[in-house]
Formats: sequence, C-alpha cells, structure tokens
Amino acid sequence: MPVDARRFALTPKLITVLREGYGVDRLRRDAVAGLTVAIVALPLAMALAIASGASPDKGLATAVVAGFLISALGGSRVQVGGPTGAFVVVVFNVIAQHGYDGLVLATLTAGLMLIAAGYAKLGSLIRYIPHPVITGFTAGIAVIIASSQVKDFLGLSIDKLPADFIAKWQAYFSALGSVQWEALVLGVASFLLILALRRSAPRLPGFLIAVIAASFVATLLQLPVETIGSRFPDLPTGLPAPSLPDISWAKLQAVMPSAFTIAFLAGIEALLSAVVADGMIGSRHRSNQELVGQGVANMASALFGGLPATGALARTATNIKAGALTPVAGMLHAIFLLLFMLLASGLMAYVPLAALAAILFVVAWGMSEHERFMRLLRMPGGDRALLLLTFALTVLVDLTVAIGVGVTLASLLFMMRMSRTVAIAGGLDELSGDMEDEREDVGQRDGLPRGVEVFRIEGPLFFGVADELLDILRRVGPTPKAVILRMRRVPLLDASGAAALEQIVTQACAAGTHIIFSGTQAQPLDMLRRHSLGLNGRQVTHRASFTEALQLAAAIADPSTDPKGSTLS
Repeated sequence: MPVDARRFALTPKLITVLREGYGVDRLRRDAVAGLTVAIVALPLAMALAIASGASPDKGLATAVVAGFLISALGGSRVQVGGPTGAFVVVVFNVIAQHGYDGLVLATLTAGLMLIAAGYAKLGSLIRYIPHPVITGFTAGIAVIIASSQVKDFLGLSIDKLPADFIAKWQAYFSALGSVQWEALVLGVASFLLILALRRSAPRLPGFLIAVIAASFVATLLQLPVETIGSRFPDLPTGLPAPSLPDISWAKLQAVMPSAFTIAFLAGIEALLSAVVADGMIGSRHRSNQELVGQGVANMASALFGGLPATGALARTATNIKAGALTPVAGMLHAIFLLLFMLLASGLMAYVPLAALAAILFVVAWGMSEHERFMRLLRMPGGDRALLLLTFALTVLVDLTVAIGVGVTLASLLFMMRMSRTVAIAGGLDELSGDMEDEREDVGQRDGLPRGVEVFRIEGPLFFGVADELLDILRRVGPTPKAVILRMRRVPLLDASGAAALEQIVTQACAAGTHIIFSGTQAQPLDMLRRHSLGLNGRQVTHRASFTEALQLAAAIADPSTDPKGSTLS
C-alpha cells in the first residue's frame, strides 16, 4: 500500500469532514442528533455502571470522555461510543478480583492493545470471527446482564450477591421471601412503559421517560424502594481529575487476560457497529483508525477513572435516525452529557434502581439477538455446537475462556472442512478431465510409462492435510523411478504442507525415486524454495506443464527417451 494510502487509512473521519467543509446547517443537524443521543445515553450509562459493580458517575464519565474521543478520533462518520452491555460481565469480575484500581489498569492496557492493533492493520480481521462465536457470547452476556438485575428488579434483600451464575440464582431463590412488592411493581411498570413507547412512539426517549416517571412516582408516593441516592450517597459532580493507577508488574500480569478480553470486545463491537452504520448511511468506515480511536478513548477513560468503552450500536443507530451527518454529533452528545452531570446531578439520586433494572432487561433482550440465535440452531451440527458451547462457557465459566475456546474451535472446524476440499488423485484414469488444459491429456490416457507414478493435488495444501498426503503417497506399490506431483490446482502451501513435501522428497531420494513438480503456482513455489525444494536438484525438478513433466519422467524411467521441455525456475 502506498504511503499516502496508509496515511489516509489512519486519518480520523473528523479531519476528512472538516476538509470537506462544515457549515451551520450541518452543525444544527449534528446538535439535534447529539442532544437526542445524550438523552438516551444518560440513564443507560448509569444503569450499565451499576450493573458492572461501579457507581453511576463512572458510567457517565466514560460516556463523556470516551464518547467524545471515539467520535473525534475514530474512523466512522456517525459512530457513538460509551459503556456498553458487553463489558458488564468483564468489569464486574475484574472489580471483584482486582478492585477498581485493577479495572482502571486493565482498561489502560486494553487501550494500548487497541492502538497497536490499529497500527498493525488488524481492523480487517473482524470479518474472520465466525457468527456462531459472536452470537454465542453476545447472547451469553445478555443472559448474565439480565440475571444481574433480578435483585434490584425484585428488591431482594441480599447483602453480597455472588458473581458466579449458578450461585447467584441460588441466592435469588433463597431470598424470594424478601421480595419488595413496591420495587417489583415499579420495575414492571417501567419495563412495560419502555416497550409501549418503543411500539407507539419510537422517536421518544423511552429510557429517560421511564426513569423520570418512576422517579416521580417513587418520590410522590414516598415508596420505600432503593434509589441511586440511597445506594450511592456521595456521588461526585462533574469529572474527576485525571490520574494514573498504581502500576506494578505483578498487577499487570494479573489483569492482562482481562485487558485482552476488553480489547477484543471493544474491537469487535466497535467494528460491527461501524459496519452497520455504513449500511445505514451509505458510507465506509476506516477500520484501523477506528481501533486507534477506541484505544485512545479507553486510555483516556481509564485516566479519568471511567469504564471500558466501545462503539454502541443502539446509540449509533439513534444518532443516524436523529439526522447526524458527521462525528461532531457524537462529540456534542458527550458535551451535553457533561452539562447534565454538572447541572442535574442532584436529581439522579431520586432514580429507583428497579427502573434502571428494567432498562437493562430491555438492553439484554436486544443484545441476545434471539432471532439470529434461533437461525443458527438450524445450521449444520458444527456451527450449532460452536454456538451452544460459546454460549454455555460465557454464562457458566468465563468470557475469556468462551472467546478463546470459541475462536479456537471455530478455527479447527474451518480447517477440518477445508481439509475435506483437498483432493489427491493418482493414476492417469483418475486424471482424465482434470482442470489443466485439455491438450495436456491428449494421447496420454493409454497408460503411464513403466516406473512412473502421477498424483494430482487439488486444493490448499496445509497442515490439516499434510499427513493425508504422506499416507497416500506411502501406499504406492513398487518403488517408481519418477513421481510427478501435479500442483496447478494448489493455490496455497503452508509450512506444514511444505515440510510434508520435503519429507516425501527425502524418502524418495533414499529409495532412488525422482520427484517432478508440474505447474506449481507462485505462492507454493515460493514456499518450496524456502524449503530448498524450488531449485532443480536433489532429485527434484520443476516443469511448467504436465506434458513436459511426463516427458522428463519417461526419460528418467527409460534413459533412451529424449526429454524435452522448459524448466520452471
């Protein structure tokens, strides 16, 4: 890629927009969209922070700092970032294991990983994560988020809620006798109000309306329900001063797995959201710059004591539907949120936790992608097993384990399927009608010369089929004087495949057999050269076509034959 193209790929969309020209009309539309998204993000940021085991101000600080930088430095025109449901499980576990300072260090490290990934041009790798893996752990996260809100939704009296999924539900069943009916009624009413507004008036900010209505009813009737103010009596106003967490090698090692998970989730969710946004506005994001922007935003969020952040699909869609044209809309959304924090932080204390739990139930349902989940259950057995295993590991074990196992199993499944596409055929009868020029087979079907064997390999020759190649070639009957390996239909050769061919050549040399490669493509030929098999010698020869290879093989088997044909250097 030329230097100018690389620079362009790592240029924030904001710079591109400003170069195009930014006028009053664009500012007006972006301001309306930014205010709309801020109204949606206000209750959501608080709810996600509480579900993650943090205070609501942490969620708002994340939405302000990270939200501003994701829009300002990202590679999408309309992406809106902030805390999302995907991080709830990870954040909760990190705080439980390493404290909040450990979370800040993990988020800071994840930001560095994302920046490195962007400059390493890894943004395009998102397309290689299989849908069963993404859907499986996203649905698993949705189940965990919903499970974490049962206590506040029912108003249960539980001193310390276990982090483990099964232990958590055991605690719920044990505490069913302490259900607070006022909280349950308020939560159900908030949930139904959100659903009703989504159906009848989807343009209205249903989350905010539900929170305001629940707060008004709880305050007016003096309901004995838990609120943000009762659980977090000393909420700060505005943003804290930036500071670095305590950093030590031991602590860094301890939070590294969580940092990798945060970076992985942030990258995947941000790029998926950007792809969806591209489809809605007919644009194209810069994936590598998006990763860089996400990395800087997460580092900044950590410095301000915030949570991990990424592109938020629901808020991005709201931004687009509200008329956003440029990244300025996302930046203004963060500024409006900061104004809310400065001017209306006192009102947050009256928000019932049951109403926030209702919001997260709706968020979890949207995250679950239940329709896609059901469609994947109708897929072949391998995809179905991958989906269910990733889902089960996410819910019952750990998100990091689920990601690692899911991606690894998907890779193995893919390689197994690819290995089945590789065909290895021997003998002229099986070669008739193959993919080489038909003229190469004319006059050759009457039989091979005595002492010559031919094998055609079709498909990528990688480590998944290397052993199969060795087994087939070992089954050759009497030791031939020459073996032709037809390579025209081998588009890819990896190190293991080349090693298998090297082993074949070594065994052939020991038996006095000459190996001839015919029609080898550029990439496999380069790999063979790296294994010292690209140059003629060591009883290895290359020919450009099968006709030339057959002439040479006949000459080797019967020296009285005069071989003709050009070599492939």
